[in-house]
Amino acid sequence: MKKEHSENRRSALKKIGVSLGAMAMSPIVLSQENTSNKNRKRLLKIAHITDIHIRPELDAPNRFRQCMREIKKHKVDFFLNGGDTIFAADYGDITRERVLEQWEIWNDLKSEFKGYEIHSCLGNHDMWWAAPDKSDAMYGKDYVVKNLNIPNRYYSFKKEGWYFLVLDSNNKNAGSLDEEQRVWLENELLNMPKGARVLVMTHYPILGVSTIPYGGNHTDSKYITKLFHKHKDKNIHCISGHMHLLDKAIYNNVNYYCNGSMSGFWWGDGDEESAGKCWYHETPPGYSIIELFDDGTLSNIYYPHSY
Repeated sequence: MKKEHSENRRSALKKIGVSLGAMAMSPIVLSQENTSNKNRKRLLKIAHITDIHIRPELDAPNRFRQCMREIKKHKVDFFLNGGDTIFAADYGDITRERVLEQWEIWNDLKSEFKGYEIHSCLGNHDMWWAAPDKSDAMYGKDYVVKNLNIPNRYYSFKKEGWYFLVLDSNNKNAGSLDEEQRVWLENELLNMPKGARVLVMTHYPILGVSTIPYGGNHTDSKYITKLFHKHKDKNIHCISGHMHLLDKAIYNNVNYYCNGSMSGFWWGDGDEESAGKCWYHETPPGYSIIELFDDGTLSNIYYPHSY
């Protein structure tokens, strides 16, 4: 009886595992906003990739190339990269050679974006703080800005009537905006017209759900959410990464989407808390396809990958 029970249990667990695997590979609709506007027009389709954590180990570069081939099938207009582009440069024992190695891989992979714009933000693991001194060309944020080919550590741009604000979360007290950036952000929002369509990208979640059990939220969420409330006449949406977890929060009619990581468990198989191979906790590795509409709404669909 015990043997039969054990075999049945193993068979059941195997079936559950297969079922979970099948579910993992189905798109996850994080947001398909309800709208009474049946005639809304899609203006842009964007791929949001984040926490790539590119590294030489685990065949990560080739697996990334496979992901890119899949993403391009969605026929996106451009890419948003949410930070932590390289595996890690921020720890105290990281050498110059290791930092160079990671950025060289990324610079080689830039060819995958030929024909597309890519707009990136800084992740907490991207900066090398262990340089001999602050005057070193590779120290801190400027070197990352250069490698990501972005105009500044925070910046804005506009496409098809949508305003894009790319912020630098990597300041005092972990996820936060420094005073200079706060002034800039306030002015950016102030200069937008009523009804403006706005997408904000940060690395750390401004306001998250997965951050409740695991930490990792912006520490100045109160300031940012109150600032957004002052601009409630605008359609504001926020996307982030950092957590390697998938969640959605709504507060004061602002949508906050934390999208999963392209690297999943940092390209590894996972651990005892992973719900599937390469998963981080309950989130599989993947990327998001975001569609932006003329009425200020959007859809955010997460596509797990098997690479």
